[in-house]
Amino acid sequence: MEITNSYGEKSIGALSNYRVLELGSLVAGPFCGSFLGDFGAEVIKVEQIEGDPVRAMGDRIKDKSLYAASMMRNKKLISLDLKTPEAQKIICELVSQCDIVIENFRPGVLEGWGLGYLDLKKINPKIIMARVSGFGQEGPYSFRPGYGVIGEAASGLRHLIGDPDLPPSRVAVPLTDYIAGMYAAMGILVALIHREHSGEGQCIDASLFESAFSFLRSEVPSYDKLKKIASRAGSRLPGHVPSNLYKTKDGGYIHISAANSSLFRRLMKAIDQEKLADDPRFADPIERAKNEDVLDPIIAKWVRGKNLDEAESFLIKSDVVVSKIFTVEDIFNDPHFKARDMLPQVPDDELDTLVLPGVVPKLSLTPGRIVRSGGKNGRDTNQVLMDYTSLTKEEVFELNKRGIIRQAPITKAGNILPT
Repeated sequence: MEITNSYGEKSIGALSNYRVLELGSLVAGPFCGSFLGDFGAEVIKVEQIEGDPVRAMGDRIKDKSLYAASMMRNKKLISLDLKTPEAQKIICELVSQCDIVIENFRPGVLEGWGLGYLDLKKINPKIIMARVSGFGQEGPYSFRPGYGVIGEAASGLRHLIGDPDLPPSRVAVPLTDYIAGMYAAMGILVALIHREHSGEGQCIDASLFESAFSFLRSEVPSYDKLKKIASRAGSRLPGHVPSNLYKTKDGGYIHISAANSSLFRRLMKAIDQEKLADDPRFADPIERAKNEDVLDPIIAKWVRGKNLDEAESFLIKSDVVVSKIFTVEDIFNDPHFKARDMLPQVPDDELDTLVLPGVVPKLSLTPGRIVRSGGKNGRDTNQVLMDYTSLTKEEVFELNKRGIIRQAPITKAGNILPT
């Protein structure tokens, strides 16, 4: 089967031989789909008639969610009422021509529509299905709904975020959704490798709470053997000293990380405290961790005597691991982000062009690329149904008239409903 990108061109990239059906909404499932799309997979995103809730999130321009434009990049956008038998039949036809299905409904919802993994496996035995949910497909909590921040709270990770004298905080992005989306993508790639050898598809169960919990690599064994309950440490990294945020004379902030002994020696030389590198209290990483409250004020005092740019520039020249805290404005003005192609300007249906976060990671032979930003709900419904299902133009038109599918008004992609 020929795989095409969201412009209908023959797809290129490491995943250009694979077609993906994305049934997810909001963040975790769609983030997984975006990753696959960046590396050439043909991703067909299915939205409900009313549209993905992400379209109501983030800043807007010309009534367009910029967040949705980013999350829906590199995808063909179709809109179906999945609660109807007609739409469920369409999904089954699409699955017969796809390699991968991504979904993040609450466990049991797709089974109720006859679209669970066992149902889809009967249609396409080689199908790989990635299922992202709050608490997993099985277990006593599996019935519970869950967003990323809820999985984060249940995972123990949220307990570690913030200052020790304040309630648990959060990163101002849906961090755990992104983590779970990446785990789902990794699971898909592992399953594809297995399928190449065995011919078998499989189901991937990626939960939000387990994805966040997996980051507690040191905290779990510490509790097991020492009954130590890890907690918030602010901008410090416990046991890794020095690694902290310091305020400059002009009110800026830089983060210095020099726990490695050679790095620590460089830092002490740079701040005119070279003798401290041989002080028994700071001579090795374990002792430095014990005496963090003594060491940190010494470093902070030096930083307070410098302006931000001066401190950062001097420490970089001294080969110390350091960075100021970047804002998005700083990023747009930074030459390194530009050199790394992390701010590509990509085509957009309504805005002509839009700058989006670049592709990660960088591959030397098969790099990813962003072909197109996300567009209107149902932008590609007509074309996808005509290309990949047995429906006629007249049947597609009738389904649209009945509200079972939705075709967006004509766009630059040229999608027009039959009349």
